Amino acid sequence: MAVRGVGRLTCVSLCAQRNSRFQRPALRPLSCPGTVAADLRREEQPSGSTETGSEDKSSKKRFSEVQKERREQAQRTVLIHCPNKISEKKFLKYLSQHGPINNHFFYESFGLYAVVEFCQKESIHSLQNGTHTPSMVTEAAIPFRSRFFNLKPKNPSNQTSEWSHIQSSNQLPPSSKKLFELLCYAESIDDQLNTLLKEFQLTEENTRLRYLTCSLIEDIAAAYFPGCTVRPFGSSVNTFGKLGCDLDMFLDLDEIGKISTHKNIGNFLMEFQVKNVPSERIATQKILSVIGECLDHFGPGCVGVQKILNARCPLVRFSHQASGFQCDLTTNNRIALKSSELLYMYGALDSRVRALVFSVRCWARAHSLTTSIPGAWITNFSLTVMVIFFLQQRSPPILPTLDSLKILADAGDKCIIEGNNCTFVRDLNKIKPSGNTETLELLLKEFFEYFGNFAFNKNSINIRQGREQNKPDSSPLHIQNPFETSLNISKNVSQSQLQKFVDLARESAWILQEEDKDGPSPSSNQPWGLAALLLPSVANMKPLAKKKNKRPASERIKSLLDSIKSNSTENSTSTNGKRTVSTHT
Repeated sequence: MAVRGVGRLTCVSLCAQRNSRFQRPALRPLSCPGTVAADLRREEQPSGSTETGSEDKSSKKRFSEVQKERREQAQRTVLIHCPNKISEKKFLKYLSQHGPINNHFFYESFGLYAVVEFCQKESIHSLQNGTHTPSMVTEAAIPFRSRFFNLKPKNPSNQTSEWSHIQSSNQLPPSSKKLFELLCYAESIDDQLNTLLKEFQLTEENTRLRYLTCSLIEDIAAAYFPGCTVRPFGSSVNTFGKLGCDLDMFLDLDEIGKISTHKNIGNFLMEFQVKNVPSERIATQKILSVIGECLDHFGPGCVGVQKILNARCPLVRFSHQASGFQCDLTTNNRIALKSSELLYMYGALDSRVRALVFSVRCWARAHSLTTSIPGAWITNFSLTVMVIFFLQQRSPPILPTLDSLKILADAGDKCIIEGNNCTFVRDLNKIKPSGNTETLELLLKEFFEYFGNFAFNKNSINIRQGREQNKPDSSPLHIQNPFETSLNISKNVSQSQLQKFVDLARESAWILQEEDKDGPSPSSNQPWGLAALLLPSVANMKPLAKKKNKRPASERIKSLLDSIKSNSTENSTSTNGKRTVSTHT
């Protein structure tokens, strides 16, 4: 199941020691990041040497290139449920008889699992040919030839000392206490934001597992629709996903039945015989209904299947027990994939974008502005678009508008989906880097100031043009959908939730402004910087209120605007000179 985000942090007496030397804990190691031979040579490699995310290596690649590489990688990969104690050497040796192994790692989710990538697809066929369907005593097994296996020792009683507990890859975000420690020991607010990003972003292993899960679901769907593709979209691929986020995927049927031009010769045109239904929506509902039934009855590891077919966007929701992901499956949701590509590009253009988005999202979750339950709350997607819009307002702009990306596009970038113009340049190398060198600390403070004073009652947010526009309707919060421009992605947000966001933004701007003037005391046990923003609102923080100002919170917030405006042109540098300018990717 998907894990919950970080809630409000509990203050512990650690900040007083933040200037002392702090040894960051090592991440649990990837068991086997290369080929088997290379892995065995690196057995004694110290922990903590593995990468924490996949975006650094692929940040300048086109989104389509990353998707293609990950998909091919997943097609050469199998998922194996292992005994809790196992000899890694014997495990690798056993699998290597089917072909060379390129990569593997272990993780825990209702048991111990191994993700094993072979060098060739043929190795998977060899492994499948040597696998049998389990025999049951009191139940009947449904035979299904998949890439999800169960490994058992032939002679459990003969296990030696080589059979031990395997170090597994971490698939969960840090606890609130652990995050608080890391933030308190940071040297600057910039360092805090980058630390939070590093701890929460999807790891290489988690990303591989997400693509593999989609590939396993594709195997099931292909029984009905040969040639189909199941693609991940949203947070799993746009580089803004955090550990524990849901896995959104869609069944892509567009490639089925496309004519191969070099074979379309002669005097005739051949068509498939098909069933006809009254509308595209009915076709989608019928397809998802069948796939949902198949997942429920025949899909190994798929539990809690729900067919939500009457929603605006019909879907099948289920838990993939082996991976631990909560999954939503839709069909032909190509605009959502295009939105994922746009966010991927924005995240790759400047290193500050993802750090700021992750911190704002974490702040919103800590104050219950966002939640996993549908309702009148602001969504993570809306918050991400708000950050992008804010960065378009800087001088000079940190991010380009969508319209400017459209101007840079060539003929190969042209994309029209369901009548919506989704065209923008896809080559990151064609986009000129921003000359803006503002620190993350300044950007975080001014993000809260900007939206704490935003005229939500009359203006809307539009990243296509990068400027405020008159609201076309009476919704409390109006954020134009980047591609389906007639839609408001925040239409669900209530006035009370918007006001809560504005109040908290003003409080957070005030906290950062006060710290900038006074500076956090090294001998104080109080949280500082981003850590202070993740605590309950300032009205309930009696120690902080006593230290900073004895006036009621409402009076402090009221005076916030004047104090910020008087200092809006000042540079954001720390009292100890350790805060640094963010660099670009």
